[in-house]
Amino acid sequence: MGNTPQTIWEDEDYVYIPEELFKCLPPEYREVAKARKQQGSDVLQIADKDIKSLINLANAIPTTSSLSYIYHRLRTAKFDNTAESLMELEMLTTAFVVTYSRLFVKGNGAVGVSKSQIPAHLQDVHDDLISIRHKRYAHNDRHESIDSGIQIDFDETEFHVNLQMNLGYYVGGRNEWEELVTFLDAHMHKQLQKILHRLKEKTGYEWKCSAGPAPDWVGKYS
Repeated sequence: MGNTPQTIWEDEDYVYIPEELFKCLPPEYREVAKARKQQGSDVLQIADKDIKSLINLANAIPTTSSLSYIYHRLRTAKFDNTAESLMELEMLTTAFVVTYSRLFVKGNGAVGVSKSQIPAHLQDVHDDLISIRHKRYAHNDRHESIDSGIQIDFDETEFHVNLQMNLGYYVGGRNEWEELVTFLDAHMHKQLQKILHRLKEKTGYEWKCSAGPAPDWVGKYS
């Protein structure tokens, strides 16, 4: 059986037995286990394409969850006229913009959302987020929300250099971002149900996805 210890474990519904331990089962149990394994393998081959889509979707769903939580933090953060409060807002805004943009890039097996899937009245908001990501956070290009420069003063004996920076923010996040977050959460759920429905049609078996209760902060952004 090799050097790797084999473990039998169980949850509320099943007992899990590693395949390496099948030979230790009584013959009648062993034959049933082999038949069930073959049955499952045959079904998985039929459903291979949709299972890959399901895996890709699973890679994207944590991003939407992170986005929802970041917006919740943005919406509920208290803003004061202090450097610490400004840096907190900068950190949360950066996290929101970058996390949002990740959903629209197909890579690392994740499902990329298309701009065309965004509701028409939110597409300008989407474009603004992508522009902020490209020009302000991912690269040092010029964006209208940020401006920097220097002021040089001369008093006949020496030069004084003053560094200047103007930063624009949506305190608490832009209002329309909430609708985008809500749309993306619903979009991912809809895509999941579509895949599960296709799997049922192709295999003849019911496909269910277990999910625990939503965190307290989901949908509560104020």
